[in-house]
Amino acid sequence: MERDTAVLDDPVGASLRGHHAHLARRLGRAVCFLPDVATFSSVGADPGPRQWAELARLLGRGQLADLFSCPATPPRDWDPVFVLEGRQMVWSGSDRFAPPCTDAATVVELGAGSVPEMLDLVDRTSPGPFLPRTHELGTYLGVRERGTLMAMAGERLRPPGWAEISAVCTAPEARGRGYAARLLGALVARITARGETPFLHAAEGNTGAIALYEKLGFQLRRQVTFRGFRTP
Repeated sequence: MERDTAVLDDPVGASLRGHHAHLARRLGRAVCFLPDVATFSSVGADPGPRQWAELARLLGRGQLADLFSCPATPPRDWDPVFVLEGRQMVWSGSDRFAPPCTDAATVVELGAGSVPEMLDLVDRTSPGPFLPRTHELGTYLGVRERGTLMAMAGERLRPPGWAEISAVCTAPEARGRGYAARLLGALVARITARGETPFLHAAEGNTGAIALYEKLGFQLRRQVTFRGFRTP
């Protein structure tokens, strides 16, 4: 099914005003996730001075405004914190998942009781922002070896008709065993069964992950720049 991709131009705002509205804080057109869920904020497409002022009030003085892939430039008194080039990729619909996996590994669903392990794995692998309540955004799956969490991936942003796969990471000692591919395949199956289309984001420098995503059927939609600022 051909799906409208326009909502992917502001996936944070589309998610916060829709599926994740219960996890949002709002002031006028400015919107952001609750603390401990995610760092992302949105001021919509083409914000003006009023929208930037609303976001500054919503977040508070001296706080991080993680604008994700929003290309709009905030006022000059907002201090830059980070810039990261990346790409947005969408699933092509092809079925290329045939991941190997050892008999000792088990795919499990992760919830609140797994948060300490998830945070530890994220700390060791740096897949991107992950906070104590990030798991509330959607389904998170993991691979365990003899009870130890070795890899995970899950659902993050949910613009209408789409579901973002995120936090794809594998412990250094477990890489090369096909765990990431297995988790991606399981998530794609769940997402498409709901009638949604998977998409994801990757840092431009993470060439290994990009190669895996392309191999599994994800295609470039557009280049993006992830940016964060400190509110005045």
